[in-house]
Amino acid sequence: MQLGGMALRDGVLLQSDGHWAAAVREEDGGIRVVSGAKPRLPGREALRHVPVVRGVVRLGEALAVLPSVRRATGAPVLPQEDPRLLAATAASAAATVALRAVGRGSPVLRELAAAGVSLAPVLLALRDSRLSRYHGAEHKSVAAYEGAADPATAGREHPRCGTNLVAPMMVTSLATNLLLRAAGKERQPLATFVAGLVSIGTAMELFSWMARHQDHPLARTLRRPGLEMQRLFTTSEPSEDQLDVADTALRELLRLEGEAPTG
Repeated sequence: MQLGGMALRDGVLLQSDGHWAAAVREEDGGIRVVSGAKPRLPGREALRHVPVVRGVVRLGEALAVLPSVRRATGAPVLPQEDPRLLAATAASAAATVALRAVGRGSPVLRELAAAGVSLAPVLLALRDSRLSRYHGAEHKSVAAYEGAADPATAGREHPRCGTNLVAPMMVTSLATNLLLRAAGKERQPLATFVAGLVSIGTAMELFSWMARHQDHPLARTLRRPGLEMQRLFTTSEPSEDQLDVADTALRELLRLEGEAPTG
């Protein structure tokens, strides 16, 4: 069974293809566990066989879990609700809009600069934060499950982390934005929306290919920026208490899937 997940403000969310489970450390020291079945998008069985479209569907279903997590916990647990990260995201968006509004210079260089500037404030906000430590706990928990190892000794970096979408997204976003500019449609909302979906879907195809061909030179090249981001910014070494939270989420997810815990 292939698992994915994300760090929460005080916990960990894990997902399989059919279920999700979250564990959150509460103020009194206890661990609150919530879980459920993942929502399904209409027509997913047919769409999951369509290249590019299936990536958008998969990402959409993963994100559709977040409102359920928020309702079930009844607390601001999502990383987007962290004031520090929220401010960094707003700064990133403002910087990206400002850069793209500049009409001078090479379009390729402008797009690359916009991508870099959009990441910088968020990465700095995450560095050595509580969120990064729970991100490390999430990775260690998944790695231990996949390798039947001890989470404490498992690595913090993981090849299927969402940070490894950064390089594919930069490539596909650059390509679609340049195509929009060439067609003179960069200011048309519908064209921009469709191009965005194509960019995301194509990046997801690349991401899946990278996971299946981890030793391919191109996969290693595309994965390197994400792994470096994990190492330097988005993951930190978790405490034993944080590893316990991640393990609790994993055990709940395995229970829903009818699979016995490994340890």
